[in-house]
Amino acid sequence: MLPVYHWTHQFEVSNDDLDYISGQLLEREIPLSAEELTRALIDRRLAEESAALEARYEDVRLYDPAQQYEVDQKIMFPALDYQIGTVVSRRDGTNIFAYSDYTVITVRFDDTAEAVERKFAAILTTPHKLSAQNGDSADHAPWQTKFTVEQILENAGEMLTSKVQNALLQNDDLISVASMWFARSLMLDVNEGHLNLAEAILDISEGGPISTEEMLNQIGSLGKSSRELQVFCLNDALNRDNRFDEVGPLNAIWWYLRRLEPPEVLTPPPMLVYNAIDYNRNLFTSEMRELELEIDDEWSDPLDEEMLTQLDETEITLNYPHRRVGTLPLNARMRRVFPTALRTPRIYVTLVDGQDQEEYVGWVLRGERFVYGLGALYRKHRLPVGAHVTIKRDADPSKIVVDFQAYRPRTEWIRIITPKDGNITFEDQKRAIGANYDELMLFGADDLAAVDGLFSQHQRKGITTLVKTLLTELSRATPHTAIHGKTLYSAVNITRRCPPGPIFAAMIDNPDFEYVGNNYWKLSEI
Repeated sequence: MLPVYHWTHQFEVSNDDLDYISGQLLEREIPLSAEELTRALIDRRLAEESAALEARYEDVRLYDPAQQYEVDQKIMFPALDYQIGTVVSRRDGTNIFAYSDYTVITVRFDDTAEAVERKFAAILTTPHKLSAQNGDSADHAPWQTKFTVEQILENAGEMLTSKVQNALLQNDDLISVASMWFARSLMLDVNEGHLNLAEAILDISEGGPISTEEMLNQIGSLGKSSRELQVFCLNDALNRDNRFDEVGPLNAIWWYLRRLEPPEVLTPPPMLVYNAIDYNRNLFTSEMRELELEIDDEWSDPLDEEMLTQLDETEITLNYPHRRVGTLPLNARMRRVFPTALRTPRIYVTLVDGQDQEEYVGWVLRGERFVYGLGALYRKHRLPVGAHVTIKRDADPSKIVVDFQAYRPRTEWIRIITPKDGNITFEDQKRAIGANYDELMLFGADDLAAVDGLFSQHQRKGITTLVKTLLTELSRATPHTAIHGKTLYSAVNITRRCPPGPIFAAMIDNPDFEYVGNNYWKLSEI
């Protein structure tokens, strides 16, 4: 047989294989995962190959000079790369080398380009190395060499499952729900009455979430079929009805009533929407690159494989949009803490206040890169823009703890956003703060409606114009007139959602701005 590597790379799913899969589902009458179906297909393929090999090597004997062979006997020669030949004649051997009596057999090999006949010794009583090896050779005969399903899955399980999954997706006779598969012809009937009951159950539960099993318990059974099939069919029906939204994390299915989900979850708030801006990051100094990494804005870099591993705890610094809307950024580090899902765009999660253990409903939107549901917590603790917030996993995997370093509130001088005649200005005022913060990103606001108006007015302004305006206003209260890049990033995001990269790029090689080192910028005196 072929080595495992070649076996797996030659593996293709045929129509016959799909018929076999359909037969398995019909026979077992329960949904199966792609991994389970791949295992069944490999097991079947190995059994077929084993049967074919046994048929091919039936009545074939390994060559041993000490053994006797008759005409028409098939012999395999391990020393000749396991070629098989047929004995066409035999005669007594000529004992010119003082061997004991032996027989010469003529063997014809038909598998070569032309039939070839060769002569070999048989019934040889003198010790010979081939005879000595025969005890081991039998153990390594091709019909004895078989892979196990576990060996194949260990070497190439992901690749084979992907091939099977792709083939299943092309088969209209099969239905997939939550990574499970079943035959369309055997689906149980889930009628409008069942779905109306499901809606009522979720309505009573203030929207959800409720697992399919729990919902089935309240609706009642769908017949006498297996519980697994009933759950599968109910999941399929709920998934096809726009009233319901599947919001469970990976390996869990929870349902929520879509009309009771927060509007911010169904339609991302404009203040969090980033309209991508092209820029040349190669122009950045090493200091700028390090600062961009430190800020770790959720829109700075695309997702990458390195960020797929879990992280138990991390920290972020609140910028104005997330503080205003009541969200957390799903940046590179945060994506490793919060739960994920294969296809669910919205994931329900419980957010726990690390200060007093109060719980809040949270929503993880990985595509939009934010977590919604922190507004009440921010207001309760009066967290400022620039506050350091710690996020960590709870012992309960369905919960995430949101915490910060609190202390007795003390009065601090902070920049207050003060809109005037539609323009943004800043005033230094005293405010009580009771949480650890980054002073470079610290901002406050009294008239939130007016600041919201600034956001709407400045959306069409170019980044360069916006940065110049903000740098001018921020410099008025700064003796040295230079402003840190992190402060500029925080200020820009008061009026327009933007990661630090385009902001830095807008100032590089622009005569209106001067870089003075250590990530500080000022307006050019030219």
